[in-house]
Amino acid sequence: MSTYKNAGVDIDAGDRAVELMKASISKATRSEVVGGIGGFAGLFDASALKNMKKPLLATSTDGVGTKTEIARAMDKYDTIGEDLVAMVVDDLVVCGAEPLFMTDYIAVGKVIPERIAQIVAGIARGCEKAHTALIGGETAEHPGLLEADEFDIAGAATGVVDADSQLGAHLVKVGDVLIAMPSSGFHANGFSLIRHIIKTQQLSLDAHVSEYGKTSGEVFLTPTEIYALDCLALIKSMSGALRGFSHITGGGIAENTARVIPAHLKAVFDRSTWSLPIEMEFMAKIGGVPQADMERTWNCGIGMVAIVASESADLALASLAARGMKAWVAGVVEPSGFDENQRSYLVSDFRS
Repeated sequence: MSTYKNAGVDIDAGDRAVELMKASISKATRSEVVGGIGGFAGLFDASALKNMKKPLLATSTDGVGTKTEIARAMDKYDTIGEDLVAMVVDDLVVCGAEPLFMTDYIAVGKVIPERIAQIVAGIARGCEKAHTALIGGETAEHPGLLEADEFDIAGAATGVVDADSQLGAHLVKVGDVLIAMPSSGFHANGFSLIRHIIKTQQLSLDAHVSEYGKTSGEVFLTPTEIYALDCLALIKSMSGALRGFSHITGGGIAENTARVIPAHLKAVFDRSTWSLPIEMEFMAKIGGVPQADMERTWNCGIGMVAIVASESADLALASLAARGMKAWVAGVVEPSGFDENQRSYLVSDFRS
């Protein structure tokens, strides 16, 4: 007898997973959400957008890459969802948009309800941190394509910004300063390199590393920092003195900041204003990773950059400090000179 379950898809397990995740999802909501989880589409009341002169909808989608393999190897699934939310919503705030709602997609080789519930709990916790509603999602069982314990996750979010309040390269000026916000670790980028080092150097994820003061697995699974509310608070407190943000993800500090710098200017970061995180220094050393390659792969300790008018730098630092964010001035915007292709780079050396 051929049944869907015999083919590898367990509908009952999927239904059980939905029941287990409902409690977590209920916390990741906003007053504009219409209805609840379970429909064919999530509904969000957009009537408040009428208060804006020209509301621009912003959208972003992303995943967490091969960091999922670390979660699978550690058999720990309750943090990877926060990484997903961070990678998506923190791209939205770069242009000044407030993240409104998010949906997720989870592909698995086999539905294990408790595991799915842990993943979604992390997504819901991340959405709660970003004041973003989780209004829908999909869990797909892919027997034959994925092994029973393999999975991948992706998500998409929608936000809004009034056209007059849009941030970006068009606002950046000579003399603006670069305010750096610290990362919480590797975030969710460069894990193919991390996994390569783990394999070639035969590192154990369970082994305690004295340089970390914890196990490698615990360090690697540290959730990505979610900056959305910090950035939105900064926008509110800075008025027109805030030019824009750069979310430091794949490509590193220089390449991501160059995306929000106009062609005739350059962002110059001073490495001596901060220390390279110990986990990145350690992995680069044992893996023999060249500094240039490291800086194009990992965030090197900065997860988000705010570009602000120089006279408002102290206000920006104070505003972030009031929210518990220990930010610092990491550089300045200068004329690009003759090389308009190099719009962002790092000088000096890391503070030891």
